[in-house]
Parts: sequence; C-alpha cells; structure tokens
Amino acid sequence: MAEGGGGARKRAPALLEAARARYESLHISDDVFGESGPDSGGNPFYSTSAASHSSSAASSDDEPERPGPAAPPPGAPNAQDLEEDEAGAGWSATLRDRPPPRFEDTGGPTRKMPPSASAMDFFQLFVPDNVLKNMVVQTNMYARKFQERFGSDGAWVDVTLPEMKAFLGYVISTSTSHCESVLSIWSGGFYSNRSLALVMSQARFEKILKYFHVVAFRSSQTTHGLYKVQPFLDSLQTSFDSAFRPSQTQVLHEPLIDEDPVFIATCTERELRKRKKRKFSLWVRQCSSTGFIIQIYVHLKEGSGPDGLDALKNKPQLHGMVAKNLCRNAAGKNYIIFTGPSITSLTLFEEFEKQEIYCCGLLSSRKSDCTGLPPSMLSNPATPPARGQHQIRMKGSMSLICWYNKGHFRFLTNAYSPMQQGVIIKRRSGEIPCPLAVEAFAAHLSYICKYDDKYSKYFISHKPNKTWQQVFWFAISIAINNAYILYKMSDAYHVKRYSRAQFGERLVRELLGLEDASPAH
Repeated sequence: MAEGGGGARKRAPALLEAARARYESLHISDDVFGESGPDSGGNPFYSTSAASHSSSAASSDDEPERPGPAAPPPGAPNAQDLEEDEAGAGWSATLRDRPPPRFEDTGGPTRKMPPSASAMDFFQLFVPDNVLKNMVVQTNMYARKFQERFGSDGAWVDVTLPEMKAFLGYVISTSTSHCESVLSIWSGGFYSNRSLALVMSQARFEKILKYFHVVAFRSSQTTHGLYKVQPFLDSLQTSFDSAFRPSQTQVLHEPLIDEDPVFIATCTERELRKRKKRKFSLWVRQCSSTGFIIQIYVHLKEGSGPDGLDALKNKPQLHGMVAKNLCRNAAGKNYIIFTGPSITSLTLFEEFEKQEIYCCGLLSSRKSDCTGLPPSMLSNPATPPARGQHQIRMKGSMSLICWYNKGHFRFLTNAYSPMQQGVIIKRRSGEIPCPLAVEAFAAHLSYICKYDDKYSKYFISHKPNKTWQQVFWFAISIAINNAYILYKMSDAYHVKRYSRAQFGERLVRELLGLEDASPAH
C-alpha cells in the first residue's frame, strides 16, 4: 500500500511536467502575471473545475444530458437516411489531414523600453500627453459652455495638464484600493490616504469631475451613441496596434467587468437594487499567449434597430457581428481565433476562412447557430461512451468534433487537423485522450480565465452614472493592464519587480507627481 501511494506521489510531478511541456508547445507563455499567491503556481491550463468563469472545454454545455430516443417514431428518418443527408450536405466520417495555418510573425512588444522606464512611461504608450491635453481643452470648453447656459461658477478655474493627470490618478487609485468612492481619499476613514489628499483639495477634484469631458459637444454629422468617448477609443486602438504584435492564437470574449467582488460581498441588498444596470456590452480580442488585449468593441444596449444588446443576447448571428468588428484588422494574417458558444457558427467560420482567419470554437445546441451542421452530431446517444472517446465529421477544411468527458462537448474548427491527437492532463485522473483541437481550446481558454481571475480585480472601481464615462474608465483599466504586460516583458521589470498592485500604486503616485518617473536610481 505504501509503495502504491509513493508511486502516485511520484507520478503527479511527472504529469504536471508533461502538461507544462504540452502547453509550451502550444505557444502559451508561462507567466506574465507577476503575482504571488496560491493561484499563481502550478499549471492552471488543465483545470476542469466548475469554478472556471470561462467557456472552456472544462465548462459544461449548460445543458442536461439528452439521451437519444430508444426507438425512432414512425416515419422518422433512420440513421442511414441521416448519414445520406449529411453526406449530401458535404459532411463525411472520412478524415483528411491538413497542415496548420502558417504563421511566421514574431509576437511581442514593438518597442524596446529602457531599464529605467517607469510605470508612467508604459501607461503613456497608450495615453500620451497629447491625448491628456485634449481632455484638458475639452473639459475647459465644456465648463465654459455649461456656465454660459446655467450661470457662472465662481469656484471654477480652467484645469491644467498636471491637474488632469492628478485627476486620472485619483480615479485610478480605486483599482488598487477597491473602494468605489474616490472621495474616501479625503475622509478620515479606512480608505483615506493623506499623502494623496494633499496634492489636490476635495473641492477641486469634485469640480473637475463635474466638468470632465473627452469630447465636449456632438458634431452635426455624429449619430453614434458613444460620440463623447469614441475618439479616445480610436486613439487607444491605434496605440494598441502600434505597441504590440499578438501571437497567432487569440480569444474573443467578454472580460469580467461587472462588479468588484469585494463590493458584492459587502454591500446590502438595498444597495444592489439601487445599482443602475450597465447599458453596454464590452467585448475584446485578446492574445492568448500573453493576455494583452488587442482590440475592444463596445456595443450599446440602447442602440436603435435590431442590433441592440437585448436582441444580441438572444440571437447568435448578432454575436457574429461582434466577432466581425473585433476581427476587422485580422484579415490575411493566419490568426487562430478561439470562440465561445454564442459566436461559434459554420457560416461565420467559413466567412473568416476566406479572409485567412482560422477558428476553433465550443458549440452549444442551445446557444450556438447550428445551421448547416449534421444533426446526428448534435444529439447525445442513449449510452454514454467511454471517457475520452470522440466522433468527428469533416466538410472541406472544417471539422465537427463530439468529445466525451463526463458530458458531451462539441467543437467546430478549421485550424487543427482532425488526425492530430492531444491529451488533457489532470492531477488526479492522469491523461484523458482527445483531438488536438480540444486540448488547444482548453489550454488557451483556461489561460484567459487565469487572466480574468488575476486582472479583473484591478479594474477601476469608480462607477459613474453616465454610460460614456463607464466605458472610458473601463478602457483606461484595460490600458493599464496592457501597460503592465508590456512592463513584464521589458528590461524594466528586472530593475524592480513590481506586482500588478504595486505597478498600479506606482502609476498613481507618478500621475500625482509624488514620485520620480524613473524606477532606476
């Protein structure tokens, strides 16, 4: 008995090493998070716990097992008829090997930052002084027009660039303090911070907050509901594109931005009811090797027409519209895009393939657009197969996979050969065989889940009422997270190894002018 236990203990590290080697072969970076703690170590990519927030191969299909009928009703097509129909539609059980999409680009930062680069230097790759100066101009312009219409404000003085930086610093500080009220900095309570409070008075901060604008007025040609923040989002997108080249593998998803978990755990039921429902949906295209968010797409709930957020939740084809917007700059680069059930569809994947964008997505008969897929692959057999067993149908370069692991999981892909075998490695169960596409999906989606677990707690906690301001602060949060990723990949990280929390605190102090902008002395 003792020998058996010792053998199991010896096998566990070997399994983890095998898992590490496999996800490294899938080009996933080992650590760009820089956090200490129990969730930083080990191998997160093969967890199949129910706690995962991501639609990964570890997640359930959100549907109960539906065994096939014991006997088909009279007049129903039999299995042979179904196979003939599917063959007529181009689907076949005969599998063909296909090479993976070629990708020779070297991903990573496009600019080498010096070892002395500060947190502010990395942040200003995305939010440079010319963008901040525009905020100064627009805020002062809005304040003047507001006072012309509603009466003079004797306490108002035009804001300056240093004040605008300090204003941003105060709001950003809520991402590390996890306190929704910025004004608590000047209070005498738990979240007060005397060193920050001395830079600017509370009254001055509140005046800037009252008049703060990125775009003061709507032009006559503007019809977009986000006109007050869209120029900033466009500028941010340009800076993301110029600062970083993504790896071949990327994920489309909604990051965890709804609420700070500390607030949810401590607030009363009445406070929760008072919260205004978010009026937009924020989607991203994210590099699955580093976590860098490549592109942001904001979809307004109150948009007129059939593409409002309420319709979007119920119509998978409208999620395809989101995917097309997120991938509009990805054509011709042989990227591999991983998608969740609401986006995965045969029509979308075939359209992307014409643009040299390849996909691997999880399917759900409830959430996905299953048009054009063989019905025999979408229903579960009466007797569950053995764990790790799978069926595959192929149409051209597209493979539809049904894989069993304590439940049926279906995948659609044109990025991985159906002939290539992979394995899911778990600490207790050991190796579970699967097609390579399943292993890749589990690895990359679990990486993004790890990103969400690490970085969602550093989103700015300040919750304004205006939708454009909510979008603005979410975008600033993403820019800071991206800045930290570039910092982790630079020589500056080897000078002072800041964690994400320390990086945020350092950035706040530099914005407020309390720290020298160089970490090297």
